[in-house]
Amino acid sequence: MRLEGETGFVLHARPWRETSLLVEVLSAGHGRIGLVARGVQSPKRQVLRAALQPLQHIRFDAVMAGELAQLRGAEALDAAPQLAGDAILAAFYVNELVLRLAPRQDPLPELDAAYARTRARLAGDAPLAWTLRRFERDLLGALGLGFELHVDGDGEPIDPAARYRLDPEHGPRRLLSDRGQSDRSAAATGSALLALAADERPGPADLASLRLPLRAVLAHHLGPRGLKSWEMAASLGRIAPSR
Repeated sequence: MRLEGETGFVLHARPWRETSLLVEVLSAGHGRIGLVARGVQSPKRQVLRAALQPLQHIRFDAVMAGELAQLRGAEALDAAPQLAGDAILAAFYVNELVLRLAPRQDPLPELDAAYARTRARLAGDAPLAWTLRRFERDLLGALGLGFELHVDGDGEPIDPAARYRLDPEHGPRRLLSDRGQSDRSAAATGSALLALAADERPGPADLASLRLPLRAVLAHHLGPRGLKSWEMAASLGRIAPSR
């Protein structure tokens, strides 16, 4: 099958053999695609190689050949965001999540749209923590792994004053008042869940409460192997929960 004029976002690129790259792309029409870009490491193909950098929005032609496609040509559709500091780590995290959770060659238009929004937010001045929580929510929803955030797993309305853990299979579960402090610190406030459901940025404390519960859901779907970006963030003491 030939792909002509397909658009997508570059998630990852790594050297392959002496002059080639293996490139992962989140495409608009075909989902996550692995591309073999032959000969792009040669000096004469600098423009093409520049178009295959992570976060770059491209238009490309390719021929599907099994699990991987042979790249025939690509061009940048805009300038990739020039990120710095924590935003670089946040972008790495977003790309790694898509690489690990999005299946190959399965069109996911909602994920493509969510990625485009997140890419723009990373390049702007949106708070990183809020940008990431919104992407995590949208990623889970696009993959069919999400759940309602305005009601709990039993269909009861979320209480803004309560705390909830997020069950990957059943959604929010209200914590009993006698649970320990460690359980409460790993649970989201009800007001934070309602804010996330309404796409309205919560206050710093509520926003910070979303990080660990959402991570637990993602870890469940990722399996025993975690993310390199989580390890990097822990070693660097980043990203600040409310930033």
